[in-house]
Amino acid sequence: MFLLKKFLSTWLLPPTGFLVLALLSLLALRGRKGRVIAGMAVTAVLLLSLFPVARWLSTPLEGVPISPHALKQAEAIVVLGGGVHYNAPEYGGDTLGKSSIERVRYGATLARQSGLPILVTGGTLYSGAPEGKLMMLVLENEFALPVRWTEANARNTAENAAFSAPQLKAAGIRRIALVTHAWHMPRARREFERQGMVVIPAPTGFSPTGASFFENLLPSTSAFERSTNAIHEWVGLALS
Repeated sequence: MFLLKKFLSTWLLPPTGFLVLALLSLLALRGRKGRVIAGMAVTAVLLLSLFPVARWLSTPLEGVPISPHALKQAEAIVVLGGGVHYNAPEYGGDTLGKSSIERVRYGATLARQSGLPILVTGGTLYSGAPEGKLMMLVLENEFALPVRWTEANARNTAENAAFSAPQLKAAGIRRIALVTHAWHMPRARREFERQGMVVIPAPTGFSPTGASFFENLLPSTSAFERSTNAIHEWVGLALS
């Protein structure tokens, strides 16, 4: 079921879903109707590549940064994995991807501010090193911070929560500062609360602001990535 869901989400969500729609329209529908549907699909991809559209999709998901007062209420910091860079030649093997590094860095910042213990969670999606283990190695070797719990089996957000909560509860911990990207926080928070945890959101990676008028008119791969992530989260929230 997990692999089926990954397969369907990859083929139905942007960008693949729009491109497949455009291709099928041109192949199956003759004349003006096929061209119109294909044009709409391509236009959607272009619009999703603009930062104003990406912000419009992402901002309602993002919330606000954690306050010092809220951080003091937590009993542990939980950092969710965000992807692995497989077979990185400069590292001689698997290492953390960009999103995971952003989350680990912010988790390290909060740990230094608070002195709270850290749990990292992330498994192996298809192959390679477990993400949780890579996160632990980066925190301990590069940030000089100990990791108390390493969960290395979860393949998605629901499993992050389901596999991490028992370790935390066994240590008498219920209130956690949850670190993930701001656009991912609503769904991540919901999953951990379903496991009986009290979640204090600690989001990172907010939508960039302050771009010039000219920059807002330029299509960007980073804007498209943010739009795609937001759509994925909105669909996930609707189905979960």
